[in-house]
Amino acid sequence: MADLSVRLSEIEVKLRKLVALKNQLVDRNSELVRRNEELQSNLEALQKENAELKDKFNKTTIVNALGNEKEIEDSRQLIKALVKEIDQCVAILNAEQS
Repeated sequence: MADLSVRLSEIEVKLRKLVALKNQLVDRNSELVRRNEELQSNLEALQKENAELKDKFNKTTIVNALGNEKEIEDSRQLIKALVKEIDQCVAILNAEQS
């Protein structure tokens, strides 16, 4: 009978250790679930920010491209005006020599 009592005590000790270990694992699992949700939230925020930055970059690229085209067209107009003015000066010089 004493042997049975000792065995029951050993089983009770092991059972208490298992319950304590189970509680630790439940706590750890809860912590990991919380951390996972936090990381998922951060990931979504970063993906949204990344998409916004890509959109902003694309818009900036388009604006710069259009700005460069406008500058090129303005430069062409200026060159045309200068050539026209030079042609007028040459015409005046030719008229004076005649």
